[in-house]
Amino acid sequence: MKRRDMLKLATFAAALLTTTALFSSNHAFAQDKKWKIGFSQVTTIEPWRAQFNKDIIAEAAKHPEVELIITDGEDKTEKQVADVENLIRQEVDALLVSPKESAGLTGVVQQAIDAKIPVFVLDRNVDTKDYTQFVGGDNKLIGRAAGEYAVELLGGKGKAAGNVVEIWGGMGTQPAHDRHDGFHEFTDKEPGIKYLLDQQSGDWKQDQAYNIMANALKTNEKIDLVYGHNDPMAYGAYLAAKDVGREKDIKFIGIDGLPNEGVQMVNKGELTATFTYVTPGAEGLRQAIKFLNGEKVEKTITLPTEKVTKENAAKILKDNGL
Repeated sequence: MKRRDMLKLATFAAALLTTTALFSSNHAFAQDKKWKIGFSQVTTIEPWRAQFNKDIIAEAAKHPEVELIITDGEDKTEKQVADVENLIRQEVDALLVSPKESAGLTGVVQQAIDAKIPVFVLDRNVDTKDYTQFVGGDNKLIGRAAGEYAVELLGGKGKAAGNVVEIWGGMGTQPAHDRHDGFHEFTDKEPGIKYLLDQQSGDWKQDQAYNIMANALKTNEKIDLVYGHNDPMAYGAYLAAKDVGREKDIKFIGIDGLPNEGVQMVNKGELTATFTYVTPGAEGLRQAIKFLNGEKVEKTITLPTEKVTKENAAKILKDNGL
């Protein structure tokens, strides 16, 4: 990642933390609140996660009855577990959690459930169904859409052929497995498609994906398509290919579709396509408030997705004031 981009992210993360403090640290202000809601976020460094926090903070500003406490797991399972334990001790009225790892957060989520705290799991699931609600995108559905488009790019159903590099997200997360499984439901039906890597994880990070792609480029003279489980990894692969002058020979597909990130990359021709993965922050908070006010909530809320290509990227940017 370029230094200026890292500085921008650091500044944005600091701003988010400052904004979070406005919701959680002013005791006199908090005394006027009706509901204390805790949100355990896995990290604030990744652009999608930063947007996630921005969305939930903006939604909280619409609800003067809510005191929102946000914690940052710093991309460490053990830190996030400690954060949730602390929120339980604070006796929050509801807990929102977006796990780093499904298995790693299950135990502490169960502790919250046993403490009679309604739990809303956002984006990544946990290994229990005792939570109040899950809010997130359908990662398998998004993977299928990406796989179907990959087949189209490589020649069409029954004729598709080419060498594919797939760069996984975190291997311990269900979204990565769902995005893989959905993609392969389409591409595995095409005997002409060859996979060049075996479960290479970029851990959702651009720099790790750059390294994976750089190695793939050294050992493979022909790569036709890259499927990154998120946009930063797809972009990292693009940069690796660009550095050796091969980016124009390869199609790059990502997932997330943030207007100021993935959609911009598609509009510039750096990515061939992305698939929107709406952050569940605002909807998750709305659902928690609804539940605390005595209303029924569904067990699962599935957020919509959209394919973004060069044909519609400019309109999306314009609609978002970019």
